[in-house]
Amino acid sequence: MRSLEQELNCPVCKEIVKQPVVLPCQHSICLMCASEVLVANGYPPPELPPEPNSPASTPNMRSPRQMRRPAPKTEQRPIDRVLRSGRGRLPTAFRVSLCPPLVMMFPCIPCGREVELGEKGLTDCLRNLTLERIVERYRHSVSLGSVAVMCQFCKPPQALEATKGCADCRANFCNECFKLYHPWGTPRAQHEHILPTLNFRPKVLTCPEHDQEKLQFYCRSCQRLLCPLCKLRRIHSGHKILPVVQAYQALKEKITKEMNYILSNQDTVLAQITQLESGITQTEVNSVSAREQLAQSIRDLTAALAERHASLTQALEAARQKRGEALSAQVAERRSLMEHAGLMAFTQELLKETDQPCFVQAARQTHNRLSKAIENLQHFSLAADPSFRHFQLDVSKELKFLTELNFIQAPLAPVIDTQRSLAYDQLFLCWRLPPDSAPAWYYSVEYRRRGVVPGGTSRGGIRGGLAAMDSVYVLRVRGCNKAGYGEYSEEVYLHTPPAPVLNFYLDSRWGLHADRLVVSKEQRGARSVPGLSLLQAADHALTSCHLTSDLLVGDVAITQGRHYWACSVEPGSYLVKVGVGLESKLQEWFHLPQDMASPRYDPDSGHDSGAEDALDSAPPFCFLTMGMGKIYLPQHSNHPHSNHGNANRDPNSNGPSPPKGVTYPLPPRLGVCLDFEKGRVTFHDAHSLRPLWEGHVDCSGPVCPAFCFIGGGALQLQELVANRNADQTPVRRVTIQPRVSNHSA
Repeated sequence: MRSLEQELNCPVCKEIVKQPVVLPCQHSICLMCASEVLVANGYPPPELPPEPNSPASTPNMRSPRQMRRPAPKTEQRPIDRVLRSGRGRLPTAFRVSLCPPLVMMFPCIPCGREVELGEKGLTDCLRNLTLERIVERYRHSVSLGSVAVMCQFCKPPQALEATKGCADCRANFCNECFKLYHPWGTPRAQHEHILPTLNFRPKVLTCPEHDQEKLQFYCRSCQRLLCPLCKLRRIHSGHKILPVVQAYQALKEKITKEMNYILSNQDTVLAQITQLESGITQTEVNSVSAREQLAQSIRDLTAALAERHASLTQALEAARQKRGEALSAQVAERRSLMEHAGLMAFTQELLKETDQPCFVQAARQTHNRLSKAIENLQHFSLAADPSFRHFQLDVSKELKFLTELNFIQAPLAPVIDTQRSLAYDQLFLCWRLPPDSAPAWYYSVEYRRRGVVPGGTSRGGIRGGLAAMDSVYVLRVRGCNKAGYGEYSEEVYLHTPPAPVLNFYLDSRWGLHADRLVVSKEQRGARSVPGLSLLQAADHALTSCHLTSDLLVGDVAITQGRHYWACSVEPGSYLVKVGVGLESKLQEWFHLPQDMASPRYDPDSGHDSGAEDALDSAPPFCFLTMGMGKIYLPQHSNHPHSNHGNANRDPNSNGPSPPKGVTYPLPPRLGVCLDFEKGRVTFHDAHSLRPLWEGHVDCSGPVCPAFCFIGGGALQLQELVANRNADQTPVRRVTIQPRVSNHSA
């Protein structure tokens, strides 16, 4: 039982709990400790009940006859009734202005955060009677086994050991006093007697807001016990409320199952304890090794500093000697210019020479020396700088490095670039490290297929083609350096295309209008601009609605299977149509351009002549129109049985009704999926693979991807991830592996 004591300690006083109350976070704490914590945090002292082992009146000073009388009611002032919690009521307006509601916040130590107690503070917290009973049993079995509880009604000289305790009187009695104060045939004889104790508890939990109301219900939403009156409150409307008996049975069964599970896995617990103890031992050994490495590193730094100090000192000494020699030579030269010394004395002796040829021969060198001396006198400067300004060390960076010298840290969690990460022909994951992160030597990418248990046999392709179409892969990445692996990044979900990716280029064989349509060098992008022809045509008419329509197709023809491709349309484009069409009809449309304003030749109408309606066949074209930052989705798909010639006509009008549909913001990338066998085209938001619209197309012949430009616009085909990876050289080594579950299946 002694190992149980740590479960009974109060988190504040670190002693066995006394009168524990349950906080809203389900932790228990001594009532006195809780009140002291609230007072220390600036809240007013709460009203506490009297100590259980110190009755308000002394029982041994009263006779049994006096005890039968009701206690006299003390006179209470009106202001006391107002200030006491739950006593008295003032008018609503006056009560709000006098005392605004104060929400108490209690700093719970086990939680490490503040929990809200409400306006009434500890009054709303129930006593943990179960914990008190456990403490009582623990005290009897361990601490108080040899300590006697004395009777509270015997006179002090002859005090006897208590043999019974009364839960109603909240006092301990010997046999004689119990019979005296609980006479037979009186209501006191019906009191519940218990073992002697120093801590009396109420028999049942009652509602803190409604006196004498038993807690008969449990709210699973609020996780609180309720009385019948609290159950009727509006705050619990819509909550799942159970009878306390049912909640008791359910919780007891759960705790029993959990306890049995732990007891049945004692081998696992012992193995983990052994592993933890081994970890503690290894921690001590590794800490000693790390301390030695730290000391060695400091010694290496000290040795490097000492070596550098010696070399710099040697350089400084060499400079000092060289400058001293230069200045000493200059001093000697100046001293030779004195009147009776050196050069001056020699010159005076030279001037005494009377032989002219000899004088001229000997005076030439002296003349040069005197000229140089005069020049040095007129332009005097020191032969060397004595300041040594260039020999000052700037150690600010080194001091900063030494101040910030710390143990190596593992890389922080990488940040995933969700805009650049995509799933196309391969999964492409783009990430970067935070600015304040330690560098990473290499990265580890973990993935799993959604809906598959981690660590199973699923092997979604990361480097190669995707093994499963129309699947969601969950990826995360972490960096690693000498300190080990860092934290994982947030998980990113990539949805693979619903069909194999079709790789094609834009075809320029059909005679593009060079003045209006320009195809990129790689033939994966095109831009349409209004040309001079439109400007010249507009000069001949005052009003006109003519627009240029330029068709562009892919260089592949689909004859079977399911295929998927994606493209992006510049948001500033005027009108761009993206879809598919029969190759023969596309060539006919290109060589015989029609009036695009006519509904018969509108590709979105699904037909280009009246004969198509009579044949009840699928339309030869299927396009979606985008432009001005929007995408237009027709209300009905191009189903051959629902797209007849009179489908868009209003019965009350002579002409066709305006098209019905909705517009959405233009997605960053548009995906197109063609099922040739079913003659069905599905348009997707390529970023999330969410279907946008579905239509039908005639697949009786080869079908080509097609694009139509009306006015200015730009389009770019999605580049294959394989081509992008081939052009880029990875800077860091990346390890790709499936995620392994930490739990046994």
